[in-house]
Amino acid sequence: MAQNWTPESWKQDRFIAKHLPKYEDAAALAEAERALAGFPPLVFAGEARALKADLAQVAAGQAFLVQGGDCAESFAEFHPDNIRDTFRVILQMAAVLTFASKMPVVKVGRMAGQFAKPRSSDTETQGDVTLPSYFGDNVNGIEFSPESRVNDPQRMLRAYSQAAATLNLLRAFAGGGYANLREVHRWTLEFMDRSPWSSEFKQIADRIGEALDFIEACGVDIEDQQSLKTATFYTSHEALLLPYEQALTRQDSLTGDWYDTSAHMLWIGDRTRFVDSAHVEFLRGVNNPIGVKCGPSLEPDALLQMLDILNPAREPGRITLISRFGAGKVEEGLPPLVRAVEREGHPVVWSCDPMHGNVIKSDSGYKTRPFDRILSEVRGFFAVHRAEGTHAGGIHVEMTGQDVTECTGGAVAITDEGLADRYHTHCDPRLNAAQSLELAFLLAEMLNLELGEARQDAA
Repeated sequence: MAQNWTPESWKQDRFIAKHLPKYEDAAALAEAERALAGFPPLVFAGEARALKADLAQVAAGQAFLVQGGDCAESFAEFHPDNIRDTFRVILQMAAVLTFASKMPVVKVGRMAGQFAKPRSSDTETQGDVTLPSYFGDNVNGIEFSPESRVNDPQRMLRAYSQAAATLNLLRAFAGGGYANLREVHRWTLEFMDRSPWSSEFKQIADRIGEALDFIEACGVDIEDQQSLKTATFYTSHEALLLPYEQALTRQDSLTGDWYDTSAHMLWIGDRTRFVDSAHVEFLRGVNNPIGVKCGPSLEPDALLQMLDILNPAREPGRITLISRFGAGKVEEGLPPLVRAVEREGHPVVWSCDPMHGNVIKSDSGYKTRPFDRILSEVRGFFAVHRAEGTHAGGIHVEMTGQDVTECTGGAVAITDEGLADRYHTHCDPRLNAAQSLELAFLLAEMLNLELGEARQDAA
């Protein structure tokens, strides 16, 4: 248990709380916090411990992490079909990687809590009107109006309800037969047929089916094999809105340890990752697995200081370092961090976020992420880890199962002019289902290259 820590210790004056909304009605905030504190946990301590054990396998080079989902969940787009479609694209990605690498894949969604967004300024000005900035649907509305932009603590209660419903559906999909490997052909969305990678996936699905037929022919009852019928699926989000996170923090009755029960895994963003950060202070005391975004501004010594604060016991699976440098910068910026962490012997998962460093403004005026830049950063990430002899352990992407046109490029070739066709994001551009599957095949290729070199070195 962390020393000199309580769920509210982040509020002390010596800690700097950045990117938190200012609530005008303190009494309404306190009432919302009391209500949340009385609600059931969204996840359980044992589930968070299971994810930590799975991530320890990733840190040891014996598994791979796929983490993906919406940039920001919204109240308006909340629909069971959207949850289902994102879930099955992640299943597709995991199937490709598992089949190619013969390695377990840990599946984590940016779902059931990814509402809050950091903002550089508390206010936004359009013309002569200045209003509070949009901080995410669990704080205020995206519409630029005085009524919508009120920072309303009651929105945290609605976010909790949506997260609970999302988790309920995800658990049903993961354990109720939808994730059965016999259903692998049904995971391909109809609109993906125009992608050449869809046919590649169908070939993998055929071979998985043949393998299952062979196993059954040998007398093994597939229906008795739970690991073939179900999927273990975890949730995660950025722990940004600290009043919400604190209200859902509970002490485990079995161990006495504290857990943030809003998600299995929480992460600290690039803007709130610094010594004396209120967000770092809060997360150092909860026993969930923790992610840390690592961008170009992060110096090796600062990263080591952060690791000493967040994981002084050097517990495997506790920390996932999520690099986000941008194409063309990762091969220069990442190696000093990798070498420092290796030198000090910290057991971490290295994951790649190829999205946040590759945002551009298109000629048509849309914010987008060129797919070739995303792939370039992934290739650079793997190249660094091959050169350093470390395990490129995961991918962290903003994606959706919807047929959106938000990131240019890919095999389906979304053009600048085509962005307007189905640009639906509530915040930043996301990979669509076809682009996510294409990325999975590239990851499989890179991972096989890494594993092949490791096997040669071992021989």
